Amino acid sequence: MNIVFHAHSGLRWLILLLIVFLILKSLIGWFSGGIYSKFDKILGSATVGLLDLQLILGFLLYFLHSAFTKNLTFNMSNTSERFWSVEHLILMILAISAAHIGKVKAKKSEINRTKFKFQAIFFFISLILMIMGIPWNRIGA
Repeated sequence: MNIVFHAHSGLRWLILLLIVFLILKSLIGWFSGGIYSKFDKILGSATVGLLDLQLILGFLLYFLHSAFTKNLTFNMSNTSERFWSVEHLILMILAISAAHIGKVKAKKSEINRTKFKFQAIFFFISLILMIMGIPWNRIGA
């Protein structure tokens, strides 16, 4: 299970870098009226694919390793237990959902600017939710 934890923890950095790059590229395309290229489509799909992989790794940790799922009890007044059993899980599912919505809306749009706009907005929402859900106090621990 240690390898799953390290993969989940390490993949976070790649995803954060990729999503920041995608947002910046989408903002440039949106405001400059750029062409939504095959690379932009691949970038969005790769980001969503890595988010899905991250979700699978997270679920493995949650259902096979977490104390909450082993004894089906937790204390909401304990901030650490509440964070791991409720807040992290919900924020990350919402973040991945926002990215999926942005990718689908960009795919369905016929106008290049609108494709970039949807990607920029929804992936930015996703990034904010991820930042809120990352256990910053445990980095390096």
